[in-house]
Amino acid sequence: MNPRRKKRLTWALGLIAGVAVAFSIILYALSQNIDLFYTPSEVVEGKGNDLVKPQVGQRLRIGGMVVEGSVKRDPDTLEVEFMVTDIGPEVKVLYTGILPDLFREGQGIVAQGVMVEPRVLKATEVLAKHDEEYMPPELAEQMKGIKHVNPNQPDAFEGSQ
Repeated sequence: MNPRRKKRLTWALGLIAGVAVAFSIILYALSQNIDLFYTPSEVVEGKGNDLVKPQVGQRLRIGGMVVEGSVKRDPDTLEVEFMVTDIGPEVKVLYTGILPDLFREGQGIVAQGVMVEPRVLKATEVLAKHDEEYMPPELAEQMKGIKHVNPNQPDAFEGSQ
């Protein structure tokens, strides 16, 4: 092979290898930042057809309603412990910090954090809903049997007239 072609081939292979390595590093970094959304039932029973449960140490978001009478506050620190449920099992959420003003028992919340035990989430952030009527479509279907209808579809409101 001609030395000039050999040099070009080496450069081309090096460039392809460099792009592949960079792409792999980007994918790895992105996979570390993905927070999957679970309901308390999905945390306990599994999600999807394969019933995949979150692993201890996995980052995730969990959404549901704060169970009445489950909020326990440490009077000396900002540590709060409460239970979250949807329609079935409950998951304990541990949080250290100031809770949102709208946080209360019976209120819908989304907590983001890391699973420290199979039914315990150590939250880094807790968000409270501002409207009691709004609910994510997946959670509404599970809790109330409400089927989400896309208003942008032409036949979405035919049955309601």
